[in-house]
Amino acid sequence: MTRQHLPAYDRRGGTGPTLVFLHYWGGSARTWRPVIDLLPGRDTLAIDFRGWSRSKGLPGPYTLRQLSEDTLAVLAAAGVRDYLLVGHSMGGKVAQLIAGRQPAGLRGLVLVASGPAKPADAVTPTYREGLSHAYDSVETVAGARDGILTASPLGERLAAQILEDSLSNAPEARIEWPLRGIAEDITEQTRRVRVPALVIAGEHDQVEPAEVLRDNLVPYLADARSLALPATGHLIPLEAPRALADAIAGFADGVLRSSSSAA
Repeated sequence: MTRQHLPAYDRRGGTGPTLVFLHYWGGSARTWRPVIDLLPGRDTLAIDFRGWSRSKGLPGPYTLRQLSEDTLAVLAAAGVRDYLLVGHSMGGKVAQLIAGRQPAGLRGLVLVASGPAKPADAVTPTYREGLSHAYDSVETVAGARDGILTASPLGERLAAQILEDSLSNAPEARIEWPLRGIAEDITEQTRRVRVPALVIAGEHDQVEPAEVLRDNLVPYLADARSLALPATGHLIPLEAPRALADAIAGFADGVLRSSSSAA
């Protein structure tokens, strides 16, 4: 894949392993800025998935597998060889697919309000059809943002950012997740993950509730621990960046300590 066909990404230099951030359906690399700003001195890389934000002009397909291939291609182009994947919602499902391939250099996973390996019972055809229209207009995005995605108030700048990012997409990318990706069962791939994982849930998440992650994700990971963040909804990177940054830093440091002990 040539560089001009790669998804856009942001890199901040620092000490490794590199923290690789994968965004939610409707988000972008900048969804992670509040978290990355609280991780000074660490090497970070955040991607705009194919079909979204700066990468909206890239052609399809926009499947989970294509997004995972794109991520690996970005890491190769950026020279990242020692890293952790941090995936939010749809990005968490992409991270599971990547980790299931057991790529060299991957140290661990942080799955934030992640799409579970096994789709929840609530993900019916009717639910998916309704979800596919969540980003049809400014009004529908604002309704989803305020009534479903968040459990705590956001400032004007972040509220506006959610509107902009949710509407900045290729139409085919916008419907791929709700109509297909969200319903894809990836338990076989998730069972192949061999690195440690931290599963983070939002206490008031209506999209991926803590009990869904407990039942439909954690059992398929060989080495996982769970954490619930209080008073948060689905958009944890924007609602609770400090708590999330601390959890990511603590997990990354623990992975490094374990590697040093094993050596």
